[in-house]
Amino acid sequence: MHAPVSLYLDTADAVDRFLADISDTRAIALDTEGASFHRFVDRIYLLQLSTDSHEAIIDPLPIGTPSKLGAMLEDRAVEVILHDADYDLRLLHKDYGWRVTHLFDTRVAAQMLGIKAFGLAALLEQFFGLKLDKKHQRADWSMRPLTADMLDYAAQDTRHLLGLRDILRAELEKKGRLHWAQEEFQRAEGTQWDVEEPDTSFYRLKGARDLTRRELARLRDLVRWRDGIAAELDRATFRVAGNEVLFELVRLAPTTRDGLFGVKGFPRGMSDARAAEALQAIARGNAIAEADLPRFPKSARWERDPDFDDRVARLKTFRDHMAVHLDLDPGVLCSRDRMEAAARRNPKHADELLEVSELRRWQVEVLGEGFVKALATSVGTSTATKVAAPATESPYKV
Repeated sequence: MHAPVSLYLDTADAVDRFLADISDTRAIALDTEGASFHRFVDRIYLLQLSTDSHEAIIDPLPIGTPSKLGAMLEDRAVEVILHDADYDLRLLHKDYGWRVTHLFDTRVAAQMLGIKAFGLAALLEQFFGLKLDKKHQRADWSMRPLTADMLDYAAQDTRHLLGLRDILRAELEKKGRLHWAQEEFQRAEGTQWDVEEPDTSFYRLKGARDLTRRELARLRDLVRWRDGIAAELDRATFRVAGNEVLFELVRLAPTTRDGLFGVKGFPRGMSDARAAEALQAIARGNAIAEADLPRFPKSARWERDPDFDDRVARLKTFRDHMAVHLDLDPGVLCSRDRMEAAARRNPKHADELLEVSELRRWQVEVLGEGFVKALATSVGTSTATKVAAPATESPYKV
């Protein structure tokens, strides 16, 4: 397989010259490298690019935003090939404000073909007999200078994407599924970095819903303490204190230095000043008045519908049957949340499913008639009314 020599570009002039050389290209493979395993705030530390005859790695740290590249990626005449594009698209939007407008995601394409091992390494081995060396999988891409070995590793992520795109596209066309993938690609064009409400990240920690409100108050202050240190040091939060350590502190609520350091996993190298701040965070959580304790936000739910679970079960039975017929993972064919949306709509005709925003048009094409028939055999025809209820309760609890 042809592999062009990869250029390392770390000046604005060099980037501009490279982009001028590929200005006529209509397909470009792209990947980014972040450092979320090492840094508090992730950002793009490398941009890898490949065309059918050129290859480069752009280092944005010394040059800032490579705006001419953004113009190319936002040009609908240029197809941008990524693998597992979601996080790359979010970083491109967060760091540069870019939106890719003509996407081909090789991961999505592979899933649409029913390929079970759809990681990039697995696909390159399956179709090209290549074995990627993953020793730099968790490398710190924020470090400088980067070794030649690391740069070669980074270049591998785009070097074969164009050829992989060609194979997967041909298979999708053969199976009549190219328009399925294209609809998913078009939906992904709006992917952007989610702006988080300040001081709410503690709600999203796995296990937070199992805590009492008092424990949740302690968790909130301990997350503030941990994340404050991580931000100051620009270090990944788990490198300061892992979530499991915070939950143990929340439950035990130590009040002394010895009690704090007695918690399994608490960093032994933590300074006395930092440790004292952790104790203060726990004390603040203990001191909050009962009325002011945090609680999970109420979420929208649907008024009890006794036939809802039956309808979802019937849709799932048909979905699973079709997944076997099409040799697709059932979750790829139609996820549970989309089946629930269809069950709430409870259509009498397949065209009504086109009004269900969660469903793709290709899913209505493949499943619509079957869904309608499955729903027609279920009991009852009640429709749901949206009301507010605590998120901790069942969405259909009275």
